[in-house]
Amino acid sequence: MTKPVRFDLIDLKLFVAVARAGSLSRGAASLPLALSAASSRLRLLEHRLGFSLFERHASGVRLNSAGEQLLEHAQRVLRAAQDAQAAMDQLLDGQRELLRLYANATANSTVLPAALGRFLAERPRVDISLNECPSREVIAAVRNGEADLGVIDTDYAPADLLTLPLNRYRLAVLLYPEHALATHASISLRELAEQALVGQPAHTALQGFLHKMAELAGVDLHVRARAPSFAAMARLVAGGAGVAVLPESTGRSFRDSLGLVLLPLSEAWAERGLQLCLRPWDGLSPTVRALAAHLGGVS
Repeated sequence: MTKPVRFDLIDLKLFVAVARAGSLSRGAASLPLALSAASSRLRLLEHRLGFSLFERHASGVRLNSAGEQLLEHAQRVLRAAQDAQAAMDQLLDGQRELLRLYANATANSTVLPAALGRFLAERPRVDISLNECPSREVIAAVRNGEADLGVIDTDYAPADLLTLPLNRYRLAVLLYPEHALATHASISLRELAEQALVGQPAHTALQGFLHKMAELAGVDLHVRARAPSFAAMARLVAGGAGVAVLPESTGRSFRDSLGLVLLPLSEAWAERGLQLCLRPWDGLSPTVRALAAHLGGVS
């Protein structure tokens, strides 16, 4: 009874590579595989089969009739193996879940980076797409299904959505060291109104909130320069363009890295809050619920 030949995928890949290249050295290099190892594998394959597969000549090798037949079968086996791998990859990809999180600039610069890092580290099959936009746009994205979860300021109370407390933060003022107010213990809104400000774009929640508080207090804020991010604001402050209001926790990093001064705003309303914004709980996927629980402490 003839002993069955057991084929190894690496042997078949090598055989096909050498057949296509017409050279043992070029075929081995394309895998890549050491020439000595490739030569040994082909000799053992031919020994197990009981016949040679190539005709050797000065410029390389070419398939003999047995090799031609094996090439057709080997290519079919390798295609089947590739198809099986592709199917498994698709199955794996199908098990991944993408969460769409929309948040305002304050959330992205304070609580979210570390919290999302821990969440993703514990869930290797979950991906998160994080979009930054003002709170009003976050609410609209959650409402129309563009976002699975949102983070907004506590000034907003969308009646048709669920909101959950997330985090508290305090507003502070970033100044360059030579500024006249740099030696104060804190800064009041009226003192702030006497300064040139470096602010965010007018449509942002924080900027709108500051102007609202100034209007209620009967003072005007002069925004000398507007920047798209807290980092850009800090660099403008370091250059002497003015002072900036931003979350205290965010300001600490710029204070330390740029050699600036950070002072708290003395008003009670400088204590602010962030909240989660999401559609009704029963309609959320388990992973969205898990992220909401992770961020907001929902049991």
